[in-house]
Amino acid sequence: MLVLTRKLMEKLYIGDDICVTVVRLEGGQVRLGIEAPLEVAVVRAELVPERRMERSRRATREVAVDGEAEGSEPDVRLPPIAVRETDSRRRERFR
Repeated sequence: MLVLTRKLMEKLYIGDDICVTVVRLEGGQVRLGIEAPLEVAVVRAELVPERRMERSRRATREVAVDGEAEGSEPDVRLPPIAVRETDSRRRERFR
């Protein structure tokens, strides 16, 4: 693990496409601005297990739809998770 010290409005880059900026320091909290390509998922750590479970459920459904696990679940497909407009607007604000 790399541990860095950054001051307000200082940036750090991850690869060529991801930029993290310290936007606000308030009390015991740090607000970060993250610029990343839309195809890169930026998710809070507490949501990662939820996303893994959802992917697992989708994979199980797709196997059932393909006929490999007949008789398990009906043919139900979930729509892809859409990027919320607010995320896009927030990303634009920090560019």
